[in-house]
Parts: sequence; C-alpha cells; structure tokens
Amino acid sequence: MQVDVLNIKGEKTGRSIELPAEIFGIEPNNHVIYLAVKQYLAAQRQGTHKVKTRMEVKGSSKKLHKQKGTGGARKGNIRNPLYKGGGTVFGPKPRDYDFKLNRKVKDLAKMSALSYKAKENAILIVEEISLDTPKTKQLTGVLKSLQLDNKKSLFVMPEYNDNLYLSLRNVPSVVGTLLSDINTYDIVNADVLVLTENAAKFFAEEETEATA
Repeated sequence: MQVDVLNIKGEKTGRSIELPAEIFGIEPNNHVIYLAVKQYLAAQRQGTHKVKTRMEVKGSSKKLHKQKGTGGARKGNIRNPLYKGGGTVFGPKPRDYDFKLNRKVKDLAKMSALSYKAKENAILIVEEISLDTPKTKQLTGVLKSLQLDNKKSLFVMPEYNDNLYLSLRNVPSVVGTLLSDINTYDIVNADVLVLTENAAKFFAEEETEATA
C-alpha cells in the first residue's frame, strides 16, 4: 500500500512510503479484534468494588432471643443479611479483571485493525512536526489543515517528544501514543490513523528485515 507523505499544511511532499501488505493488507480477523479490545477494556477496570459481609458490619453479635418458645422464627444477631443494615451475601469483592491473551493473538489483532484502516483509506502519513514549546493552538491548526479537526485521530510517534505529546494531550479528539505502545483498542476507536514519517518508515524497515 503506497501512501503519500503530507506536510503540516496538508499538501503532498512528493514523497511516499510503501506500507507492507503483510501488516496492512491481511484478511482481518474480527474475533481476535474482539478479544484484544475486551482484554484491554478489562485491564482498565479498577476492580476495587467491595461490600461488607455479616462479619464486617457493625452490630452486636448477641442472639436476639432464645431459639425456641417465642412462636417466632429463629434469629441470630442483628448483622443477619435479612435485616436492614446487615451484611451482604455473595457481594462483589476486590478482583483483577485482566486476563491473558497470547502474543500472537494480540499481534494478529493489531494487524487486522491496521488492515481495516488501510481498506478504509483512513491512514495518513505526516512529516515530522517540530515544536519549540508545547503549543496546542499551533497543533490544532495542523489538524485543521489535515482535515482532522472533527475526527477522532490516533497520532503515532516513533519516540517520545515532550512538546508534541503535551500539545496533543490538550486536544480532546486526538490520542497521542508511541509506536511501541500502539494497541488494538486505540486503532479501532480512532477514525483516522496518523503516522509520522519516521513511524511509517519503521514498518517498511521491519518488513525489509523480515524478508532479508
């Protein structure tokens, strides 16, 4: 897949990068995408929910009345779950919702998500953006030139750039991430995948090394 490199004004630079079909042109597997997104969202859950059992709520442990001879039902103490203020039976406990997903499944899910973006022509390659200081206003202008101001975008950088990252962080519709941290959920959740030129070259170089 040949993609033109754009400058910050949204104009073609005359350069282009070949994105390897082995990553961006496979037949997408919907099930592994589902599994990867499910695993990502599960890992985001705090799992700090907690209720008190009858052993943890406040209240006397004394039996309310004798077992027999009252004509009423048998009763334990006031912390009985049947009473208001009593403990909760089988309530939620703190737990970890994350689950294991094999590396090959995760890789296939990412490649499937990237292939969907390629099929939808939703991949842009932009030349490197250099900012002397964090400037959200300047970056917003770049997004407008690229016609991304009203679209959810995933901006992928090859390495951490403090000024660029801080500028991206202030734009609600844009998620900035490192190439090494890219995940299936962010790809699927974005309308457009934006790769810096160096980030896109990494895919081409990786493919060249694989075939060498």
